[in-house]
Amino acid sequence: MSTSALSRPGERDRPLIKFIEIDWVFCLLLCLIAGAGGMIMFSVAGGSWTPWAAAHLVRFGLFFLLMIALAMVDLRVWFLAAYPVYIVSLVLLVGVEVAGDVSKGAQRWLSIGPLRFQPSEVMKIGIVLALARFYHSMSAESAHMSWWLLVPVAMIGLPVVLVAHQPDLGTAILIGATGLAIMILAGLSWRLILAGVLAVLVALPPFIMFVIHEYQRKRILTFLNPENDPSGDGYHILQSKIALGAGGFLGKGLGLGTQSQLNYLPEKHTDFIFAALAEELGFVGSVTVLLLYAAVIFMALRTASMSHSHFGRLGAAGVTATFALYVLINGAMVMGMAPVVGVPMPLLSYGGTVMLTVMIGFGLVQSSRVHRYSEVTSGRGSLL
Repeated sequence: MSTSALSRPGERDRPLIKFIEIDWVFCLLLCLIAGAGGMIMFSVAGGSWTPWAAAHLVRFGLFFLLMIALAMVDLRVWFLAAYPVYIVSLVLLVGVEVAGDVSKGAQRWLSIGPLRFQPSEVMKIGIVLALARFYHSMSAESAHMSWWLLVPVAMIGLPVVLVAHQPDLGTAILIGATGLAIMILAGLSWRLILAGVLAVLVALPPFIMFVIHEYQRKRILTFLNPENDPSGDGYHILQSKIALGAGGFLGKGLGLGTQSQLNYLPEKHTDFIFAALAEELGFVGSVTVLLLYAAVIFMALRTASMSHSHFGRLGAAGVTATFALYVLINGAMVMGMAPVVGVPMPLLSYGGTVMLTVMIGFGLVQSSRVHRYSEVTSGRGSLL
């Protein structure tokens, strides 16, 4: 489909053209990653589709259809929904503080009737949409350096503080890092970036010693030397490293990984599924999956660059940044290069909430591709 055909009034709005314009190679890559996750879950469950593999694949199928449906939604609708989604997410986070469900010492869940969910996951989409809309109407000079930058700092800081207090340090880091990535992509001055990095380095030691919870502090200190507590806080990292090394070049084979099959590896279907994959499929399997992730990130960034609106570019790039941070943080955690903060490997790990957030985000990415010629304005007539 040519650019000229797509840009003709009326023709670009035909449903069939929208459907064709979805990046189906990108969709195939997502299916391959989710399929690899289902395969490893089947293996670590002793060759059984239950309790994880079947549920994982069914969820992905449903969320995949949701992503396709959201790709058909015009960018101007996403634009109008940006601030309401952020505000609702913020209210829900406050609701967690007031009446959230407590589980395993953390207050992260909110129950509304039969529905039970994590508002912090909604905020991962809300912060991307809100910042993309904010910067859409801001001049390049103001985005580079101005007092207006205090607004996005506050927009990022409020949810980060609320989520960190739950406590959920991993999600707080993801929200903060995603917000910072969007500010940088919007043109933030490198002088401010360097000043911020220095401020974080200065504030980090007292933050670790006096602000975060004791168990979080232990996790951070343990990853530096997990051998000091091999049966306690260092157990997860040590068992993960053993699994990574045991796989060798080609792996032990599906169903033959001792760390996962004998339950030495903790959270083998969620946070540490990549270690289980590395043991059974080896270096070759691990690199193949990482290359799939790299391809998804590259194609999503390329899609972001295609959008004619600043909102579309920043929205798609922000979603991609969140996805990339998931991969980087989980990979570093599994390899013992970062503390264990409970961040899963997206689409590979078991878990419906994170998968739903990721697929909604990719719905925005594909919408920015399908509707890349949409004229997104800041006025009330943006849908006209």
